[in-house]
Amino acid sequence: MARIAGVNIPNNKRVHIALTYIHGIGPAKAMEIVEKTGLDTNRRVQDLTDAEILKIRETIDADYTVEGDLRRENAQNIKRLMDLGCYRGLRHRRGLPVRGQRTHTNARTRKGPAKPIAGKKK
Repeated sequence: MARIAGVNIPNNKRVHIALTYIHGIGPAKAMEIVEKTGLDTNRRVQDLTDAEILKIRETIDADYTVEGDLRRENAQNIKRLMDLGCYRGLRHRRGLPVRGQRTHTNARTRKGPAKPIAGKKK
């Protein structure tokens, strides 16, 4: 298994698909990386040489924010909003939807499982 940016990427998949296993790299960025390194899009990870894997690793390190750095950056951005006390920060703090979605019904992903209210019978 090739290890890039602290992630073991699967051997039996094509390179541009396997790169999407890294947090912060989607299909478009994966294709961009493959083109920058000059690899064939149909090559599989198991067919890559150590030099080619190193080339991919160096390209990602130089040009993209991925994995731990990206997660840390996102967490700091959310923490900054919470510390400011702005509306978005308060929504994050309370665990409610941040981008204007309705909460009367739905919003269960952010709010968690429904809590029964005592004495509410029809």
